[in-house]
Amino acid sequence: MHRAACAMAAADSKTDLFDGILMAEERFHGEGYQDGYAEGNRIGVTEGRIYGSLHGARIGSEIGCYLGFALTWQCLLHKCTNEKHSKKLKALESLIGMIQKFPYEDPTYDKLQEDLEKIRGKFKQVSSMLNIQPDFRIGLERSVLTF
Repeated sequence: MHRAACAMAAADSKTDLFDGILMAEERFHGEGYQDGYAEGNRIGVTEGRIYGSLHGARIGSEIGCYLGFALTWQCLLHKCTNEKHSKKLKALESLIGMIQKFPYEDPTYDKLQEDLEKIRGKFKQVSSMLNIQPDFRIGLERSVLTF
């Protein structure tokens, strides 16, 4: 009886060894997939942060230029009291209000792009009312708003 148990144990160890060899490819495939997924996830988070930072900086620079433009013209036009300037001042105040309500701190805000487009549209309207043709460009070194 002892021989039978030894024979069965030897057969089981050969089967386990054989199964280990057959299953090695599947095991290595699974481990490789998990390692690759973890590495890809890490790289994706890093690239996402870099992209988000750059994109946020561009939007902030653009909005900052619009606000500086609007505040400057608001100061210049406050000295004049005729009706033409009154309409321009109202449009400038509307633009300033839109910019001040813009959710800078919340990149998950669902209407971020929509509100940004409204601000751009209002800026174009104000520029047209002031008879100014601005050119906003984002360069590698810095943002530029020219007239």
